[in-house]
Amino acid sequence: MNQKQVEEYCSTKKGAEIDYQEEWEAIRGRIHEKMFVLIGADNNGKKFVSLKCEPMLAEVYRKQYKNVVPGYYLNKTHWNSIYVEEGLVPGDVLKEMIDMSYDLVLKSLPKKVQAEYI
Repeated sequence: MNQKQVEEYCSTKKGAEIDYQEEWEAIRGRIHEKMFVLIGADNNGKKFVSLKCEPMLAEVYRKQYKNVVPGYYLNKTHWNSIYVEEGLVPGDVLKEMIDMSYDLVLKSLPKKVQAEYI
């Protein structure tokens, strides 16, 4: 998957709001004002996708795929950044990571708000 495909997949999530943050020069995906994906580039112009992740699983992904690194610009424990253009993370694994990020953010919302998206 490339960044555009990631953005398209994220936009299919119920309640997902995708917007461009000019000051960040990045695309942000949110659910109920909470970010679950950041699509941008590092200081060298290398494109990445950042996703929220369970801390223990974040480490597993980092060990398994060399282009999965601690969250760029974000909390290094709870976020992973994936250099997707290299194609080293299979599309189905990347979709699982997106799903997990969306679900983690959804679960952090109040129960009443969660019910709107289930």
